[in-house]
Amino acid sequence: MPDPMSDAMSDASAGIEAEAWLGGRLRLYQPARGSHRAGTDAVLLASLVAPGDDAVICDVGAGTGAVGLSVAQRVPTARVVLVERDPDLADHARRNAALNGLQDRTAILTADVLVPGAARRAAGLDPEFADVVLTNPPFFEEGRYRASPVAGKASAHGFPPGGLAAWLRTCVDLLRPSGRLGLIHRADALPACLDALTGRFGGVAVRPVHARADQAAIRILITAVKGSRAPLALLPALVLQDAEGHFTEATQALNGGRAWIGSPS
Repeated sequence: MPDPMSDAMSDASAGIEAEAWLGGRLRLYQPARGSHRAGTDAVLLASLVAPGDDAVICDVGAGTGAVGLSVAQRVPTARVVLVERDPDLADHARRNAALNGLQDRTAILTADVLVPGAARRAAGLDPEFADVVLTNPPFFEEGRYRASPVAGKASAHGFPPGGLAAWLRTCVDLLRPSGRLGLIHRADALPACLDALTGRFGGVAVRPVHARADQAAIRILITAVKGSRAPLALLPALVLQDAEGHFTEATQALNGGRAWIGSPS
């Protein structure tokens, strides 16, 4: 998928570069290229659910904080909890929150969402505290893909068998009744995602994402409401590029933080 970041700004004190997001309104330190880095998937997820005033947003599997901090930058009354199991990435997220002046509205928890509930709560993940949970879970189960030789990348991309269902059970636990879930995954993972949501969420809405209009979907965007009994909806597709390979107007608006998915730019 194309990389939405267009600029990089140096931080002389750190000797590394912070990338510009949301048209330059947000700056993010990321790991070196070749490691797991936030890109277009994070842009889409951060724009998926428009939170209400004073909402508490939990970014599960936050990495360097791109998704949660993007929402916090766009919604000045929102409070954000970033949950990341990798201590190095959690440190990046902490630094990014401070870099953007968002530390007073951002909490960073170093926690593994796949551990039992008692261990999660000991790490600070209390039940039913979030109005919105946004998550980009690992895309693959162990034994079903070739893991990256880069340890951090392999950890971000894969988890044990049954991991997706366990991951989404934690998302349910963190959401308040009628709270909203936002999820991005591979297009071919749609059956597994729907199975994991069954009995826990309703009002499920699925939006396919295509790199170009004449190509098969590469991602799915799913929203759902905890405890709802509303039926499933299949929404119009989001197309990222035109026939020449340029970002569509809709994608440009999302990259610049000027629209929420499903709303006009």
